[in-house]
Amino acid sequence: MATLAGVTASPLERALTASALRPLPAPAAELLLDLQAPPRLGAHLRLVHDVAWTLTDALGRCWPTVPFDTTAVLFGAASHDIGKVLHPEELSGPGSAHEAAGERLLLRYGVPQHLARFAGTHGSWTAPDVTTDDLLVTLADKIWKGNRLPELEQRVVEHSGRTPWEALIELDDVLENLAAGADERLAFQFAFPVAA
Repeated sequence: MATLAGVTASPLERALTASALRPLPAPAAELLLDLQAPPRLGAHLRLVHDVAWTLTDALGRCWPTVPFDTTAVLFGAASHDIGKVLHPEELSGPGSAHEAAGERLLLRYGVPQHLARFAGTHGSWTAPDVTTDDLLVTLADKIWKGNRLPELEQRVVEHSGRTPWEALIELDDVLENLAAGADERLAFQFAFPVAA
């Protein structure tokens, strides 16, 4: 078992540090540790964050004129399901109570509204006022496990400001590459228990 400074690492600590996945932004990781989040939640948020990093990097190169806030998207991906700390039944079953609960939780911990909102918006990507940042967090939350949603992808293309056909081809290439790693990501997530 891994150790941190001579102390056996908890499953949550391992979820936040194991493997070559990119680390979560420090405020998100600290909040998960402070809340004693379920290890599987920590693993999930880390996976979605890692995918969001690759997604924003690739789209930034393909679509250099499309404005999106990479820092906000990465924080949103790293914290979008934080409400599942309060609704742990939604870690292994359906439900959306974690969305509003997560946004309130982040606000209570001093996270600015423009970042806390992703916990509340990641499930409402069909709303008319959805932003590119919101769509990218949702897309990362779907593609990490290889889930392709043509309607969501079309919304992202619409926000690209590019020729639809060209943007769709570019986005499809990025998402195909990301989807290819889904099995390994699923195995990583399921290696951690739902309960703390």
